[in-house]
Amino acid sequence: MPHLNVCVIGEINCDLILYGLPKNLEPEKETLAEGFRLTLGSSSAIFAHNLSVLGARTAIISRISDDALSKVALERLREGGVDVSAVKQLRGGTPTGVTVILAQPVQRYLLTYLGTIAEFCYEDIDRDYAFSAQHLHISSFFLQRALRPQIGRLFREAKKKGLTTSLDTNDDPAGQWGNDLLDVLPFVDVFLPNECEAKAIARCNELSEASQKLSKLSRIVVIKCGEEGALLREGREEQWCPGIRVETVDAVGAGDSFNAGFIYRFLAGASCEKCLRFANIVGAFSTTREGGTEAFRDSGAMKRFFADHLNRKP
Repeated sequence: MPHLNVCVIGEINCDLILYGLPKNLEPEKETLAEGFRLTLGSSSAIFAHNLSVLGARTAIISRISDDALSKVALERLREGGVDVSAVKQLRGGTPTGVTVILAQPVQRYLLTYLGTIAEFCYEDIDRDYAFSAQHLHISSFFLQRALRPQIGRLFREAKKKGLTTSLDTNDDPAGQWGNDLLDVLPFVDVFLPNECEAKAIARCNELSEASQKLSKLSRIVVIKCGEEGALLREGREEQWCPGIRVETVDAVGAGDSFNAGFIYRFLAGASCEKCLRFANIVGAFSTTREGGTEAFRDSGAMKRFFADHLNRKP
């Protein structure tokens, strides 16, 4: 068996989340927040942390600085059992990235400084180590400016080595949803966009149409629709799994947690139906605490939540 179940290639940063802000923010006026949380951020790192906590042998490959934020991020990843030995940590230079999240009453605003995320490149990656895993996952396609031209190459190499693969593009801040992504998707076994991303990439306005178009490129397309649930399409077969309703504290990282749940079951050989159901449970559990990984740091709460919802009839 491979030493690693999953190798994640992607970004590492921290999230600074501000809570209790008024609905309307006024310029040049000091606005007070009721609370904050500094926690592990970034799609790749949240996915890696939560997948490791679920029980998969997980490593992450990335590039960060040696500043205070990188220390917080690496400490959280290690606590979650993630192997960070292949993370390239550079002294001085560009700082580690950070995302400031303004948690408004109805919606949230995400302000990201890319930092080392934009500099992480193909040459930073120990490919022998990465391809020693059973599965390769990449997140944040559009944020990884230096790596993006080589992401297709990484997936092609991974498939030649016999790995299964998954991708979550996340948002494109430029709003262009470049065609280079379409050249990558044929080498992706599990594509995991959310509803807005799927429609933008497929250039259409209907969820089912987006799933049909994308399924012609990737083997399995899983479209996340928040608390409503998720739609999966494999070839001509399409299935819907309703979401798990909980009292949401914070939806940050819920999609990445969903991804972790799906890939965990996928690697165990579970049916698509069982992968979807477990992914919905994991994504819902993420929302019960602040930030994308905080819920998973409480093993007792996680076991109780999973036992409760896994025993319920779908």
